[in-house]
Amino acid sequence: MLARGGLHVLAIPYGITIYCRNQWFDKQSSASTRISIPVISVGNITAGGTGKTPMVEFIARYFRQQQIRVTLVSRGYGSKDGKPNDEALELERKLPDVPHLQNPDRVAAAELAIAEFEAQLILLDDAFQHRRIKRDLDIVLIDATCPFGYGYLLPRGLLREPLRNLKRADLIAITRVDQISTEQQHRLEKQIQRFNATADIVSFSHAITGIENNSGTQQGLSHLSGKRVVAFCGIGNPQVFQDMLVQQGLHIVHFESLVDHHDYQRTDIQRLVKLAETHQATAFVCTHKDLVKIQVDHLGTAELWALSVAVTPTSGAKEFTSALDTIITTISTGE
Repeated sequence: MLARGGLHVLAIPYGITIYCRNQWFDKQSSASTRISIPVISVGNITAGGTGKTPMVEFIARYFRQQQIRVTLVSRGYGSKDGKPNDEALELERKLPDVPHLQNPDRVAAAELAIAEFEAQLILLDDAFQHRRIKRDLDIVLIDATCPFGYGYLLPRGLLREPLRNLKRADLIAITRVDQISTEQQHRLEKQIQRFNATADIVSFSHAITGIENNSGTQQGLSHLSGKRVVAFCGIGNPQVFQDMLVQQGLHIVHFESLVDHHDYQRTDIQRLVKLAETHQATAFVCTHKDLVKIQVDHLGTAELWALSVAVTPTSGAKEFTSALDTIITTISTGE
Protein backbone atom coordinates (compact mmCIF):
# COMPACT_ATOMS: atom_id res chain seq x y z
CA MET A 1 0.00 0.00 0.00
CA LEU A 2 2.81 2.43 0.90
CA ALA A 3 4.64 1.58 -2.32
CA ARG A 4 1.55 2.30 -4.43
CA GLY A 5 1.04 5.57 -2.55
CA GLY A 6 4.61 6.59 -3.26
CA LEU A 7 4.24 5.84 -6.95
CA HIS A 8 1.02 7.86 -7.01
CA VAL A 9 2.90 10.85 -5.60
CA LEU A 10 5.62 10.46 -8.25
CA ALA A 11 2.96 10.34 -10.97
CA ILE A 12 1.76 13.84 -10.03
CA PRO A 13 4.80 15.82 -11.30
CA TYR A 14 4.93 13.53 -14.34
CA GLY A 15 1.28 14.33 -15.10
CA ILE A 16 1.86 18.06 -14.68
CA THR A 17 4.82 17.93 -17.08
CA ILE A 18 2.80 16.05 -19.69
CA TYR A 19 -0.12 18.48 -19.32
CA CYS A 20 2.05 21.55 -19.77
CA ARG A 21 3.87 20.05 -22.74
CA ASN A 22 0.64 19.17 -24.53
CA GLN A 23 -0.81 22.60 -23.80
CA TRP A 24 2.23 24.12 -25.47
CA PHE A 25 1.78 22.09 -28.64
CA ASP A 26 -1.99 22.64 -28.65
CA LYS A 27 -1.68 26.42 -28.44
CA GLN A 28 1.51 27.10 -30.38
CA SER A 29 1.10 26.14 -34.03
CA SER A 30 4.76 26.93 -34.64
CA ALA A 31 5.80 24.26 -32.10
CA SER A 32 5.24 21.55 -34.72
CA THR A 33 7.04 21.38 -38.06
CA ARG A 34 5.33 20.52 -41.33
CA ILE A 35 7.75 18.73 -43.63
CA SER A 36 7.34 18.55 -47.39
CA ILE A 37 6.07 14.94 -47.67
CA PRO A 38 3.30 12.99 -45.91
CA VAL A 39 3.95 11.64 -42.42
CA ILE A 40 2.30 8.69 -40.67
CA SER A 41 2.83 8.17 -36.95
CA VAL A 42 2.46 4.81 -35.23
CA GLY A 43 2.47 5.03 -31.45
CA ASN A 44 0.68 4.17 -28.25
CA ILE A 45 -0.59 5.77 -25.08
CA THR A 46 0.94 3.20 -22.72
CA ALA A 47 4.50 2.09 -22.05
CA GLY A 48 5.49 -1.42 -23.03
CA GLY A 49 4.85 -3.56 -26.06
CA THR A 50 1.65 -3.04 -28.01
CA GLY A 51 2.76 -4.61 -31.28
CA LYS A 52 4.23 -1.50 -32.92
CA THR A 53 7.02 -3.30 -34.78
CA PRO A 54 4.80 -5.76 -36.69
CA MET A 55 2.35 -2.90 -37.35
CA VAL A 56 5.10 -0.69 -38.77
CA GLU A 57 6.22 -3.61 -40.93
CA PHE A 58 2.63 -4.16 -42.14
CA ILE A 59 2.20 -0.49 -43.10
CA ALA A 60 5.62 -0.16 -44.73
CA ARG A 61 4.98 -3.26 -46.86
CA TYR A 62 1.62 -1.87 -47.94
CA PHE A 63 3.27 1.28 -49.30
CA ARG A 64 6.23 -0.55 -50.83
CA GLN A 65 3.79 -2.73 -52.77
CA GLN A 66 2.59 0.53 -54.33
CA GLN A 67 6.20 1.49 -55.13
CA ILE A 68 6.14 4.31 -52.56
CA ARG A 69 9.58 5.15 -51.16
CA VAL A 70 9.23 4.87 -47.39
CA THR A 71 11.73 5.84 -44.71
CA LEU A 72 11.26 4.82 -41.08
CA VAL A 73 12.19 7.41 -38.46
CA SER A 74 12.46 6.69 -34.75
CA ARG A 75 14.16 8.04 -31.66
CA GLY A 76 16.31 4.93 -31.22
CA TYR A 77 15.42 4.14 -27.62
CA GLY A 78 17.72 1.48 -26.17
CA SER A 79 20.45 1.89 -28.79
CA LYS A 80 24.07 1.63 -27.66
CA ASP A 81 26.98 3.75 -28.90
CA GLY A 82 24.97 5.11 -31.82
CA LYS A 83 24.26 1.64 -33.19
CA PRO A 84 20.76 0.53 -34.30
CA ASN A 85 18.57 -0.78 -31.48
CA ASP A 86 16.85 -4.16 -31.56
CA GLU A 87 13.71 -2.84 -33.29
CA ALA A 88 15.79 -1.25 -36.04
CA LEU A 89 17.76 -4.47 -36.54
CA GLU A 90 14.53 -6.47 -36.71
CA LEU A 91 12.92 -4.12 -39.22
CA GLU A 92 16.10 -3.99 -41.32
CA ARG A 93 16.00 -7.78 -41.55
CA LYS A 94 12.33 -7.82 -42.56
CA LEU A 95 12.34 -4.66 -44.71
CA PRO A 96 15.77 -4.54 -46.38
CA ASP A 97 14.59 -1.99 -48.96
CA VAL A 98 13.24 0.48 -46.38
CA PRO A 99 15.80 2.86 -44.82
CA HIS A 100 15.55 3.40 -41.07
CA LEU A 101 16.95 6.52 -39.44
CA GLN A 102 17.27 6.70 -35.65
CA ASN A 103 17.81 10.14 -34.17
CA PRO A 104 16.39 11.91 -31.08
CA ASP A 105 15.92 14.90 -33.44
CA ARG A 106 13.30 13.32 -35.66
CA VAL A 107 12.74 16.52 -37.63
CA ALA A 108 16.38 16.42 -38.75
CA ALA A 109 16.05 12.70 -39.52
CA ALA A 110 12.96 13.31 -41.67
CA GLU A 111 14.69 16.08 -43.60
CA LEU A 112 17.71 13.82 -44.13
CA ALA A 113 15.40 11.07 -45.44
CA ILE A 114 14.07 13.46 -48.07
CA ALA A 115 17.50 14.72 -49.07
CA GLU A 116 19.42 11.42 -49.03
CA PHE A 117 16.80 8.78 -49.87
CA GLU A 118 14.29 10.86 -51.86
CA ALA A 119 11.65 9.59 -49.45
CA GLN A 120 8.01 10.03 -50.44
CA LEU A 121 6.65 9.05 -47.04
CA ILE A 122 7.95 9.25 -43.47
CA LEU A 123 6.75 6.51 -41.13
CA LEU A 124 7.33 7.59 -37.53
CA ASP A 125 7.77 4.70 -35.12
CA ASP A 126 6.65 5.17 -31.49
CA ALA A 127 5.72 8.81 -32.01
CA PHE A 128 2.30 9.57 -30.50
CA GLN A 129 4.04 11.64 -27.82
CA HIS A 130 6.48 13.15 -30.31
CA ARG A 131 4.65 16.25 -31.50
CA ARG A 132 7.42 18.24 -33.16
CA ILE A 133 6.45 16.81 -36.55
CA LYS A 134 2.98 17.38 -37.92
CA ARG A 135 1.47 14.16 -39.20
CA ASP A 136 -1.08 13.36 -41.89
CA LEU A 137 -2.25 10.20 -40.15
CA ASP A 138 -1.90 9.55 -36.42
CA ILE A 139 -2.34 5.87 -35.54
CA VAL A 140 -2.50 4.80 -31.90
CA LEU A 141 -2.16 1.14 -30.88
CA ILE A 142 -3.97 -0.26 -27.87
CA ASP A 143 -3.03 -3.72 -26.61
CA ALA A 144 -6.21 -5.70 -25.95
CA THR A 145 -4.51 -7.63 -23.14
CA CYS A 146 -3.62 -4.46 -21.15
CA PRO A 147 -5.41 -1.61 -22.87
CA PHE A 148 -5.21 1.29 -20.46
CA GLY A 149 -2.05 0.71 -18.44
CA TYR A 150 -3.97 -0.12 -15.24
CA GLY A 151 -5.62 3.31 -15.40
CA TYR A 152 -2.74 5.34 -13.96
CA LEU A 153 0.05 7.51 -15.31
CA LEU A 154 3.67 6.43 -15.04
CA PRO A 155 5.19 5.34 -12.74
CA ARG A 156 2.14 4.05 -10.82
CA GLY A 157 0.59 2.68 -14.00
CA LEU A 158 1.71 2.41 -17.62
CA LEU A 159 -0.06 5.40 -19.14
CA ARG A 160 2.28 7.81 -20.89
CA GLU A 161 -0.44 10.44 -20.87
CA PRO A 162 -4.11 10.68 -19.84
CA LEU A 163 -6.63 8.67 -21.84
CA ARG A 164 -8.47 11.84 -22.84
CA ASN A 165 -5.52 12.58 -25.14
CA LEU A 166 -6.66 9.75 -27.39
CA LYS A 167 -8.71 12.53 -28.99
CA ARG A 168 -5.58 13.41 -31.03
CA ALA A 169 -5.66 10.05 -32.83
CA ASP A 170 -7.01 9.74 -36.37
CA LEU A 171 -7.19 5.97 -36.21
CA ILE A 172 -7.04 3.57 -33.26
CA ALA A 173 -5.83 0.00 -33.75
CA ILE A 174 -6.63 -2.61 -31.10
CA THR A 175 -3.91 -5.26 -31.25
CA ARG A 176 -3.92 -8.89 -30.08
CA VAL A 177 -7.71 -9.22 -30.20
CA ASP A 178 -7.14 -12.96 -30.61
CA GLN A 179 -6.22 -12.94 -26.90
CA ILE A 180 -9.67 -11.71 -25.74
CA SER A 181 -13.31 -12.65 -26.31
CA THR A 182 -15.62 -10.91 -28.78
CA GLU A 183 -17.60 -9.51 -25.86
CA GLN A 184 -14.44 -8.06 -24.29
CA GLN A 185 -13.49 -6.51 -27.62
CA HIS A 186 -16.86 -4.79 -28.01
CA ARG A 187 -16.61 -3.48 -24.45
CA LEU A 188 -13.13 -2.15 -25.16
CA GLU A 189 -14.30 -0.40 -28.33
CA LYS A 190 -17.04 1.38 -26.37
CA GLN A 191 -14.51 2.49 -23.76
CA ILE A 192 -12.26 3.90 -26.48
CA GLN A 193 -15.16 5.80 -28.04
CA ARG A 194 -15.67 7.62 -24.73
CA PHE A 195 -12.33 9.35 -25.35
CA ASN A 196 -12.48 9.60 -29.15
CA ALA A 197 -15.86 9.24 -30.84
CA THR A 198 -14.68 10.09 -34.36
CA ALA A 199 -11.57 7.98 -34.99
CA ASP A 200 -11.98 4.73 -36.90
CA ILE A 201 -11.28 1.67 -34.75
CA VAL A 202 -9.52 -1.26 -36.39
CA SER A 203 -8.75 -4.58 -34.70
CA PHE A 204 -5.76 -6.80 -35.44
CA SER A 205 -4.93 -10.36 -34.48
CA HIS A 206 -1.36 -11.56 -34.04
CA ALA A 207 -0.92 -14.85 -35.88
CA ILE A 208 2.11 -17.12 -35.54
CA THR A 209 3.41 -17.92 -39.02
CA GLY A 210 6.24 -20.23 -37.96
CA ILE A 211 9.80 -19.97 -36.66
CA GLU A 212 13.03 -18.60 -38.15
CA ASN A 213 16.68 -18.84 -37.20
CA ASN A 214 19.50 -16.32 -37.62
CA SER A 215 20.52 -17.84 -40.97
CA GLY A 216 17.04 -17.16 -42.33
CA THR A 217 15.87 -20.77 -42.35
CA GLN A 218 12.11 -20.92 -41.81
CA GLN A 219 10.19 -23.81 -40.33
CA GLY A 220 6.68 -24.54 -39.20
CA LEU A 221 5.97 -24.87 -35.49
CA SER A 222 5.80 -28.61 -36.02
CA HIS A 223 9.61 -28.53 -36.08
CA LEU A 224 9.47 -28.02 -32.30
CA SER A 225 6.87 -30.69 -31.70
CA GLY A 226 8.00 -33.07 -28.97
CA LYS A 227 11.11 -31.00 -28.17
CA ARG A 228 11.89 -29.68 -24.70
CA VAL A 229 12.06 -25.91 -25.16
CA VAL A 230 13.49 -23.03 -23.13
CA ALA A 231 11.79 -19.76 -24.04
CA PHE A 232 13.09 -16.27 -23.26
CA CYS A 233 12.47 -12.67 -24.28
CA GLY A 234 13.40 -9.09 -23.50
CA ILE A 235 10.27 -7.23 -24.60
CA GLY A 236 7.72 -4.87 -23.10
CA ASN A 237 4.97 -7.46 -22.63
CA PRO A 238 6.57 -10.86 -21.95
CA GLN A 239 3.32 -12.40 -20.70
CA VAL A 240 1.78 -12.18 -24.16
CA PHE A 241 4.76 -14.00 -25.66
CA GLN A 242 4.54 -16.73 -23.04
CA ASP A 243 0.78 -17.10 -23.56
CA MET A 244 1.24 -17.47 -27.33
CA LEU A 245 3.75 -20.30 -26.81
CA VAL A 246 1.47 -22.10 -24.36
CA GLN A 247 -1.50 -21.77 -26.72
CA GLN A 248 0.54 -23.46 -29.45
CA GLY A 249 1.06 -26.48 -27.20
CA LEU A 250 4.86 -26.25 -27.13
CA HIS A 251 6.63 -28.09 -24.34
CA ILE A 252 8.11 -25.08 -22.51
CA VAL A 253 10.29 -26.42 -19.71
CA HIS A 254 11.47 -22.97 -18.61
CA PHE A 255 10.50 -19.38 -19.42
CA GLU A 256 12.94 -16.52 -18.86
CA SER A 257 11.69 -12.91 -18.85
CA LEU A 258 14.28 -10.15 -19.25
CA VAL A 259 13.92 -6.36 -19.28
CA ASP A 260 12.73 -4.65 -22.45
CA HIS A 261 15.57 -3.99 -24.95
CA HIS A 262 17.87 -6.28 -22.93
CA ASP A 263 21.50 -6.01 -24.01
CA TYR A 264 22.73 -9.61 -24.17
CA GLN A 265 26.17 -10.24 -22.74
CA ARG A 266 28.37 -13.33 -22.66
CA THR A 267 27.17 -14.08 -19.13
CA ASP A 268 23.55 -14.10 -20.35
CA ILE A 269 24.38 -16.61 -23.06
CA GLN A 270 26.28 -18.81 -20.63
CA ARG A 271 23.34 -18.74 -18.23
CA LEU A 272 20.87 -19.67 -20.98
CA VAL A 273 23.08 -22.56 -22.10
CA LYS A 274 23.23 -23.78 -18.50
CA LEU A 275 19.42 -23.58 -18.25
CA ALA A 276 19.08 -25.73 -21.36
CA GLU A 277 21.45 -28.30 -19.90
CA THR A 278 19.62 -28.29 -16.55
CA HIS A 279 16.22 -28.77 -18.19
CA GLN A 280 17.55 -31.12 -20.90
CA ALA A 281 16.20 -28.79 -23.57
CA THR A 282 17.14 -29.19 -27.22
CA ALA A 283 15.74 -25.90 -28.49
CA PHE A 284 15.35 -22.24 -27.54
CA VAL A 285 12.54 -19.93 -28.67
CA CYS A 286 12.74 -16.15 -28.43
CA THR A 287 11.38 -13.11 -30.28
CA HIS A 288 12.94 -11.53 -33.36
CA LYS A 289 13.96 -8.58 -31.18
CA ASP A 290 16.13 -10.99 -29.18
CA LEU A 291 17.41 -13.00 -32.13
CA VAL A 292 18.80 -9.98 -34.02
CA LYS A 293 21.01 -9.15 -31.05
CA ILE A 294 22.27 -12.68 -30.38
CA GLN A 295 22.78 -13.56 -34.09
CA VAL A 296 23.55 -17.28 -33.86
CA ASP A 297 21.70 -20.47 -34.81
CA HIS A 298 22.59 -22.39 -31.65
CA LEU A 299 23.19 -21.68 -27.99
CA GLY A 300 25.46 -24.48 -26.90
CA THR A 301 24.04 -27.59 -28.58
CA ALA A 302 20.42 -26.35 -28.57
CA GLU A 303 18.84 -24.78 -31.64
CA LEU A 304 17.82 -21.11 -31.39
CA TRP A 305 14.59 -20.04 -33.11
CA ALA A 306 12.57 -16.84 -33.15
CA LEU A 307 8.80 -16.91 -33.32
CA SER A 308 7.50 -15.28 -36.50
CA VAL A 309 4.35 -13.24 -35.90
CA ALA A 310 2.25 -11.29 -38.40
CA VAL A 311 -0.61 -8.87 -37.79
CA THR A 312 -3.88 -9.32 -39.66
CA PRO A 313 -6.88 -6.96 -39.55
CA THR A 314 -9.97 -8.73 -38.26
CA SER A 315 -12.40 -5.79 -38.39
CA GLY A 316 -12.20 -2.29 -39.82
CA ALA A 317 -9.85 -3.39 -42.61
CA LYS A 318 -11.69 -1.26 -45.18
CA GLU A 319 -11.33 1.86 -43.05
CA PHE A 320 -7.66 1.10 -42.42
CA THR A 321 -6.72 0.65 -46.08
CA SER A 322 -8.82 3.67 -47.02
CA ALA A 323 -6.76 5.83 -44.66
CA LEU A 324 -3.53 4.51 -46.20
CA ASP A 325 -4.87 4.92 -49.74
CA THR A 326 -5.65 8.57 -49.02
CA ILE A 327 -1.95 9.07 -48.31
CA ILE A 328 -1.05 7.31 -51.57
CA THR A 329 -3.38 9.63 -53.48
CA THR A 330 -1.72 12.64 -51.86
CA ILE A 331 1.71 11.36 -52.92
CA SER A 332 0.54 10.51 -56.46
CA THR A 333 -1.10 13.87 -57.07
CA GLY A 334 1.61 15.86 -55.33
CA GLU A 335 -0.94 17.77 -53.25
